[in-house]
Amino acid sequence: MSDRRQPVASFAEIRALLPELPGPDADAAAKTAAREAQLTKPPGALGRLEEISAWMARWQAKHPPSCSRPRVAVFAGNHGVAALGVSAYPAAVTAQMVQNFVAGGAAVNQLCKIFDADLRVYELALERPTADFTAGPAMREAECAHAMAYGMMAVEPGIDLLCVGEMGIANTTSAAALCVGLFGGTAADWVGPGTGVVGDALKRKIAAVEAAAALHFAERRDPLDVLARVGGFELAAIAGAVLAARLARVPVLLDGFATTVAACVLHALDPHLIDHCQIAHVSAEPGHKRLLDKIGRQALLDLGLRLGEASGAALAIGLVRASLACHTGMATFASAGIAGKES
Repeated sequence: MSDRRQPVASFAEIRALLPELPGPDADAAAKTAAREAQLTKPPGALGRLEEISAWMARWQAKHPPSCSRPRVAVFAGNHGVAALGVSAYPAAVTAQMVQNFVAGGAAVNQLCKIFDADLRVYELALERPTADFTAGPAMREAECAHAMAYGMMAVEPGIDLLCVGEMGIANTTSAAALCVGLFGGTAADWVGPGTGVVGDALKRKIAAVEAAAALHFAERRDPLDVLARVGGFELAAIAGAVLAARLARVPVLLDGFATTVAACVLHALDPHLIDHCQIAHVSAEPGHKRLLDKIGRQALLDLGLRLGEASGAALAIGLVRASLACHTGMATFASAGIAGKES
């Protein structure tokens, strides 16, 4: 962020930031559209690549937009609900995977190398998981707000694209519960295999979300309260990072199901709060497609990924750079001496 704020410690302080959020820049949008109309191609021929360059310009508030300093931020947290056997892996894997990121051995490390992206991993008290949300709230308000504030620190001066992802055993269980709290429906509507659970483990996962819904969502709740009741520290941090990116005019690529749900906490406050975000890919987790339908968004990629760790978001950096390369590097009809489309 361009200024140094005191860390937020309450939901009231989070809400106080919302009136400060900038909107899309009309001047940059107009300049982008004007150049796009002159490039040596039929109008709209590059499809969504044209939309990406326009989106980057609107939210960076400059033309031409840039993608020279992308950051990939992976937030890691542990969930108390993991003790109920809702995942195919033990909670210890979260910390082990963080070490794998640090050592450079994960898929996201390889993708960041390809796209020369700055990878940062943010641990959120891995030794202290959230509380089991089937028995009470996962987080207290202050804990949730502090996690959001921690996520806001990922948006440092100079970055021009933020790719957000997560690592946290049992966080698809948390994500499914968040969907029930934010958008309604049943546990079975939102729960999927996650890390590959089937049979009794899948039944336990559905039962955990059903228990959470019965305990916490008998009445309609504020989206931030929903986050505190069934979310995770890393999911709260993602919501904070997305909010900080908007304040700093940094476009965001969201990774898979859990990451998108975390951003949808802001969407539930106001659908325009994530207009500066693109959904990098639609994952193989069934709830992700259902969620995108709910919010009326289309992902950039559909490759059957279900890894998490910002892998799909990192991969989409290539699309952003391809879009900007075409927008800034193509000749215009005039410079190439080619007759343009007749009116």
